[in-house]
Amino acid sequence: MPASPTTYTISDLAKEFDLTTRAMRFYEDMGLLQPERSGPGGRNRVYSPRDRTRLKLTLRAKRLGLSLTEAREIIDMYDSPRDTGPQLKKFLAVLALHRKQIEEQMADLQANLDEVKVHEKEARVLLARAEKSRA
Repeated sequence: MPASPTTYTISDLAKEFDLTTRAMRFYEDMGLLQPERSGPGGRNRVYSPRDRTRLKLTLRAKRLGLSLTEAREIIDMYDSPRDTGPQLKKFLAVLALHRKQIEEQMADLQANLDEVKVHEKEARVLLARAEKSRA
């Protein structure tokens, strides 16, 4: 089914965002996308510009490290006509939590890297001694 200029097929969006149609259906199951249905038995999904925007925001949230549930909560808040203050506070709280987790992971990785460097240095010293004693 060709999409009109204001709607998209599952293939259109999957191709645009480099996703599989299976991933698109998963996002729908998670409540992130809500396409209309058309065709025999409602088999064809018809995505609106709103769905496209929600998909774009979902993928951005994933890149930031948010879970799909967190992404849906934040995106749903933006769909509501309420004041944006609570929405932004929620978004900032989620971002702060993820920033803290990433900083902890970075500290763990740095400690691991420092330990690897120590072992490399020790191994080089031992190798140099072994080669010197053979000469």
